[in-house]
Amino acid sequence: MNISKHLSLKEATRSRTATKNGLSNQPNDIQVQSLIILADKVFEPLREHVAGPIYVSSAFRSAALNTRIGGSSTSQHCKGQAIDIDDTYGSATNAMMFQYIYDNLDFDQIIWEYGDEENPDWVHVSYVSEEENRNQALKVSRKTGKAVYSFWK
Repeated sequence: MNISKHLSLKEATRSRTATKNGLSNQPNDIQVQSLIILADKVFEPLREHVAGPIYVSSAFRSAALNTRIGGSSTSQHCKGQAIDIDDTYGSATNAMMFQYIYDNLDFDQIIWEYGDEENPDWVHVSYVSEEENRNQALKVSRKTGKAVYSFWK
């Protein structure tokens, strides 16, 4: 099943950790609908802009999977509202994708995930709804082994 032109439900739920640990990572109908909206509002416009494939490292996470990987208890991934993307295929750098989303798309939260000043290791972006999106841009870095969030720019 495709949730958008360039994103399948299988890709949005893929998880080696879930497979390795025998965890279900199947979204319910409400979570699938959130994934469809996220793909429509963020993933597909970005995919069209970079004119090439974008690697999805994480999208939907079941509560059990999220706990197993040590994710936040309030993770939007568990609602189907967040996606982590990476420039694995070379269509655009992570920094370029971050900047395009920030400048051109509506989003709830976008996070420059680790990396350095030039390029994040990956980009986290979430979408709730036009009315509820916070348009919050953050940067996360590691200090003494802990994730430290700050506002981007």
